[in-house]
Amino acid sequence: MKKPITVAMLALLLVIVTSGTGLTFGLEFAGGAWNQSPAGQLGYEEPPVTGITLDLEQDLKYTDEWRFFGWIDIDMPLFIPNIYLMATPVEFEGNGSKSVDFKFGDTIINGSAGFFSKLTLNHADIALYYGIPLLEKATLETLNIDIGLNIRIYDIEAQIVGEEASTSTPIDITESVTLPIPQVFLALQFRPLDWLALEAEGRGISISSNKAYSLIGRLRWNVVGPLFFTGGYRYDKIDIDEEDVRIDIDISGPFVEAGFAF
Repeated sequence: MKKPITVAMLALLLVIVTSGTGLTFGLEFAGGAWNQSPAGQLGYEEPPVTGITLDLEQDLKYTDEWRFFGWIDIDMPLFIPNIYLMATPVEFEGNGSKSVDFKFGDTIINGSAGFFSKLTLNHADIALYYGIPLLEKATLETLNIDIGLNIRIYDIEAQIVGEEASTSTPIDITESVTLPIPQVFLALQFRPLDWLALEAEGRGISISSNKAYSLIGRLRWNVVGPLFFTGGYRYDKIDIDEEDVRIDIDISGPFVEAGFAF
């Protein structure tokens, strides 16, 4: 996840430079933990063994995992688009089995012998967006809607440790791919009270055989000064077919955050 860290540092540098010009800007950042519950399938589609997929829960034995994540939102001055960066680690592992043999990479795996697997779906979001002009003033500072473009960069890695079907030879195979996906970004904030807000975010697109959607809902408490807490729910849909690796997965669950707004 070095790329999102580098981008975040560049964005912060831009804020510092901008602040020196006397222009106004805003800054929010937060970190939290997301309880990631997986569902779906993972497969490798190259012949001679096709049509065999691995169920994340039944075959791979993946269970819920708490993972930390973080984001930074920079409200830029004048006509410069606002910047929203988010880094989300995702990783599952388990000891599983399959009643039939299956292909992964260039090797046919003995499913009934049992195997260890690990799936990494780390991703970074980089959004450039604008708020709808004058909407906050028209609604007495209670409603804001943001629209823009998001680039989601997936760092995908799938590992299988088991034995080769015909020879029982131990194997350790890893397939990986880095995949950028452009998305539409939409966010809404309803603030009935100064200390309370309802927030929703959506990112998503469908291109060729790749689809990626993300929905986030938050309840936000502005505690004291710049400090705020949030609690919410997040749902991600990942449907990717790249380099013969087939992933069709839902990840969902509640999350909590703490952050600062300036």
